[in-house]
Amino acid sequence: MNTRTIGDIGEKAACEYLKKNKYKILDCNYRKTYGEIDIIAKKGETVSFIEVKTRKNNNYGLPCEYVTKAKQQKLINTAYTYIEEKQLDDNYSFDIIEVYHENGKVNKINHIKNAFSVE
Repeated sequence: MNTRTIGDIGEKAACEYLKKNKYKILDCNYRKTYGEIDIIAKKGETVSFIEVKTRKNNNYGLPCEYVTKAKQQKLINTAYTYIEEKQLDDNYSFDIIEVYHENGKVNKINHIKNAFSVE
């Protein structure tokens, strides 16, 4: 199974998880020149910009540890563009969803709300 297929499995599972938890999916794989946001979702008055990390295990560290400061800055810049394009006036959060799988079958999801913020 290649990394793109694994990533797709994780993003699909994350969307299903969010919907079950009363989030409305606004956009997926929103791309701009300087970055991509995996999922943009809204719950209540908060728009969440979500990075999904899919792994088999923690042997090489937690999935969230792969969202480096550089990646965070790309997500923030891309979120600013999205907010401007859609003329949003909401609260915002930057979340990470860790998806654990075994042979393509999801066995655990960990949603880290407000994983990082604009500094």
